[in-house]
Amino acid sequence: MKFLLIYPKWPKLERQTEFHLPPHGPVVFAATIPDNIEIQLIDENLETVNFDAPVDFVGISMMLTLQVKRGWQIADSFREKGVKVIFGGIATMLHAEETMQHADAVFLGEAEGRMEEVFSDFAKGRLKKIYNYMDDRPPIESVGAARRDLLNRDLYNYRGVQMFDLVHASRGCRFHCYPCAVAYLGGRQFRPRPIDKAVEEMAGIDNNRLFIVDNSLAQDTAWEMDLFREMIPLKKKWCSHPIEDRPEVLNLAASAGAWYVYQAIFDTSDYIRERIKRYHDYGIGVEGTILLGLDHHTEDYIKRLVDFLLEIELDMAEFTVLTPFPHTTAFEELDRAKRIFSYDWDDYSADKVVFYPKHMSPDRLQEMFYYAWDTFYKDESQEVKMFKLIQQVVIKEMADNTFRPRDRRLASQAFGKGRGHP
Repeated sequence: MKFLLIYPKWPKLERQTEFHLPPHGPVVFAATIPDNIEIQLIDENLETVNFDAPVDFVGISMMLTLQVKRGWQIADSFREKGVKVIFGGIATMLHAEETMQHADAVFLGEAEGRMEEVFSDFAKGRLKKIYNYMDDRPPIESVGAARRDLLNRDLYNYRGVQMFDLVHASRGCRFHCYPCAVAYLGGRQFRPRPIDKAVEEMAGIDNNRLFIVDNSLAQDTAWEMDLFREMIPLKKKWCSHPIEDRPEVLNLAASAGAWYVYQAIFDTSDYIRERIKRYHDYGIGVEGTILLGLDHHTEDYIKRLVDFLLEIELDMAEFTVLTPFPHTTAFEELDRAKRIFSYDWDDYSADKVVFYPKHMSPDRLQEMFYYAWDTFYKDESQEVKMFKLIQQVVIKEMADNTFRPRDRRLASQAFGKGRGHP
């Protein structure tokens, strides 16, 4: 049986430097599919979908709300040709009812241990309209290594520099943040993978650069420190979402190869200032993720926030507009208050205002979004700041003798020309 797995295209944030990382959801899902199934993966961000391909069954894996309308279009095209289509992934769970209108089946929940049933039903011509395992999560021990062999690895680079591979060491999140749907999707219980399994998968990835995509590593101190200890011999260089703000944890993270972190920044407090400084003290770069449009945000507040980011010497910043994704507290509150004016999912790109802010008009918040990007990168472009982070990882790799010849061009730029610019 030939199964075509498609990851629909989606645009990058406006103002953001464009690069592409290998998708994580599809390759994790592919690892759950029976061995006798022939799988082909198409990442539509970098590849073209052949709608005339001789396939038996199509799967569409959607991570973002921004992908759903394109995913529906792809499904409609295949179904018109008589090909059955199943949807899965985070965005499928967030938009299940609408997605069912474009699908022969939708899969909701985590796929480990479930795909034998789905493919058996397909082979018998008895595919169910919905496979709902949202409240029946598989044992975390059953999570296996992702099928990265399905990726076209040559596509994932930035100006010839190898980008990182994605991997996860846990699921679920005990936090329940206002704009986040993780509590709905993965539950509020922190579910760490067995450390030996997670580290074994990392060791088997033919890439020295990793992105640990867990919602937060700062959920269980003992587990977090044990994970970092076991990672030290790998000599991998990695980034992640927040690491716990304790010297002993940060020291272990740096020893394990922490390169930089994505750190949410919601205010201009001394705590944030000191936290960024501590990351830097341990040689860990910081890309701030800054959400604009919260109810306490005025124009002056946003301007002060951008000035603060420059003062604390943040390595990079990613600005987004508050976007009320379905099944989040933000959606529930703004929808109840009738403050959402667009339900066109193509607008849910995190760089377009789709609701009425409290202290300014939607148009003015949009302008402040542009102001934040343009002001932060006025004196030093995104490309230069990104290149400085890449320089850091090359220095670390050369110190560990893990630098690869295929990045020789980068080394020439970083050290030969000495300009710090690609």
